[in-house]
Amino acid sequence: MIILIFYLMYITIFGIVIFKDKHPQVSSTYKEQHKVERFYGNEASQDRVILLEEKTFSGLARVNLMENAQESIDIAYYAIQKGYITDLFFGVILDAADRGVKVRILLDGIFHGFRFSLKDVQYALINHPNIEIKFYEPLNPLRPWTWNNRLHDKLLIIDHNYAVIGGRNIGNRYFIQESKKPPTNDRDVLLINTDPKTKEGSVLNQMEGYFNQVWDHPITKIPFDNLSSRQQKKAKKANQQLKQNLENLRKTDKKIFNNHYDWVKMSLPTKKITFIHNPIQRFNKEPWVWYDLTNLMKNSKMSIVIQSPYVIPTKPMLPYMDTLQVPPEKVTILTNSLAATANVVAYSGHIKHINGMVKKGLNIWEYQGPDSIHAKTFIFDDRFSAIGAFNMDSRSTFLNTESMVVIDSVEFTESLEKEMDQYFKKSLKVAKDESYIEDPNLKPGKVSWVKSFSVKGLSYITGLFQHLL
Repeated sequence: MIILIFYLMYITIFGIVIFKDKHPQVSSTYKEQHKVERFYGNEASQDRVILLEEKTFSGLARVNLMENAQESIDIAYYAIQKGYITDLFFGVILDAADRGVKVRILLDGIFHGFRFSLKDVQYALINHPNIEIKFYEPLNPLRPWTWNNRLHDKLLIIDHNYAVIGGRNIGNRYFIQESKKPPTNDRDVLLINTDPKTKEGSVLNQMEGYFNQVWDHPITKIPFDNLSSRQQKKAKKANQQLKQNLENLRKTDKKIFNNHYDWVKMSLPTKKITFIHNPIQRFNKEPWVWYDLTNLMKNSKMSIVIQSPYVIPTKPMLPYMDTLQVPPEKVTILTNSLAATANVVAYSGHIKHINGMVKKGLNIWEYQGPDSIHAKTFIFDDRFSAIGAFNMDSRSTFLNTESMVVIDSVEFTESLEKEMDQYFKKSLKVAKDESYIEDPNLKPGKVSWVKSFSVKGLSYITGLFQHLL
């Protein structure tokens, strides 16, 4: 009991308290090298873009890109969840590796999901000569200061020519309608380099450079040096099972495979696409992504639209927004309602900020469900769109690896706004008394007393460590 008490004190101090203060400011070097003007393009870029909004098509796009990969597949994800989609995803990866494609899989070291029944899938991937796996900051019970710096990126890079970035993890809820749990509405973009011979001018070059930095970083580790004979047997069995599942799917769900997509013809032009990301090291980071996003806010003159599954603007984040030119009534935030949210802990931090945002005159719209929204999106002056993994909270600002793309394209932004309108139609505007402004076409989502009580109760606890939400 004494050992347990000391251990709890130890992790409280070194896993929670030490992150509360000392939030680094963005260095003068970063500011000098990363001016807001770099997001602006003057002519047509070699990079084009496709919005992957609909769940099924986003999954089909990933399958198609990996099916047609010839040289390399680089994958970075926060979480892998057991289910149909994961079996499909890794079946296609193994198939590509069998063709000689070099595959690198980079996952968060705590939330990767390769445990229990998926452990054998991990063995199968490690056992393949053309596949490498690494974990960013694996779990170490004796070093609690390593628990909070998580890899939150969601990237897929194919053959140096295509890339997918957005908010989707790999799991059924992000790609199909489930019967057991309400699905999650998310958003990705497919980026296309139309001139592979001059890749230096493409955003894919920036993304590959970042992937390599994280892959080669000292805190990124391989899960096993060598598989034991027992693990190798499990690996072979899992390999056979994944391939058999893939073969069965090719017979029963033929529409998933061998599709012909003219990606360039389907895409929209851009003036420029720029990749932004956080630093990689431990402890509180310089808030590079937040700095870049708030610089775009400050440079906006007409409107700002933000979509985030929850909004937790902590005190260290606020100074970066102190000189906005856009008046509060022209700032719109779309987020989940209590009825819709799938993240009760984070939402318990969010509810403490709703009143303050409404009183400042911001337009707060809450999605009513029964499903939830998980996309992370910023729109500036109907011209620039930022899409990726960054949530509007302290964790994404100072702790996680995070990445987004900033797209300079009026055509793409118009397309994005049309898609986002479907969520606004299922959302209610928050009034100054925190009730909803009535809409004759939409009723507030139903909230169970258990969920309501849980969120309100948790808010008293999470209020003490909003810097970790």
